[in-house]
Amino acid sequence: MSRTIHRLAVVLAAGLAALLATAGVASAHVTVSSQDAAAGGYGKLTFRVPNESDTASTVAVRISVPEEAAMASLRAMPVPGWTVSTTRAQLAEPLESHGQEITEYVSVVEFRAEEGQGIGPGEFLEFALSGGPFPDADEVSYPAVQTYSDGTEAAWIEPTVGGEEPEYPAPVLTLAGAAAADGDGGGDAPTTDVAEASASGDGGSGTATTALVLGVVGAVTGIAGLALAWTTRRRTPTA
Repeated sequence: MSRTIHRLAVVLAAGLAALLATAGVASAHVTVSSQDAAAGGYGKLTFRVPNESDTASTVAVRISVPEEAAMASLRAMPVPGWTVSTTRAQLAEPLESHGQEITEYVSVVEFRAEEGQGIGPGEFLEFALSGGPFPDADEVSYPAVQTYSDGTEAAWIEPTVGGEEPEYPAPVLTLAGAAAADGDGGGDAPTTDVAEASASGDGGSGTATTALVLGVVGAVTGIAGLALAWTTRRRTPTA
């Protein structure tokens, strides 16, 4: 009996170790978040880019804006040590903004590190965009490609289907239902708040992982206590 309990405790402890080892990897992908982006309104987007390589630095991040998510106005916040460039594309159906017809939009925003700069191993950086109006939708996908100093790339472009996250999911932004006030909501001087992005981003999956870890810890603790009680009982002489 005691051997069985001991073996079960060992298995649960090994499972906990594996869970902790994989939890960080599962969340280490490019994400996008916003506190003010709403369907039909303007807002700021914050892309959080962690470096996943142990030997190379991230030297470029290319963010795509699908035509169905085209915005009449889109600006990028400068990042020290990085240059930013944009690519424009023609719209199949023009947009109307402030009484003007918009026939092209910013389809790609690329941030590229200057010589000697980049996101090193164990680090992350945030890149901010501001603009609008956002499309009348529940969520918007922004495929992104991350380039490393050794020439490799991580293409975060896979759609999430059926609630199951793929290996390289595209960053997805959930839009608020209510449209913001008309006008460019503070797009001229966006600011990056590290604490804000850390609190959002993967918050949902982080909470679920924490709950699962606590559950496994509780199970291991309970099994260990049961094993100790059983051992003590066997060693205690009866009257």
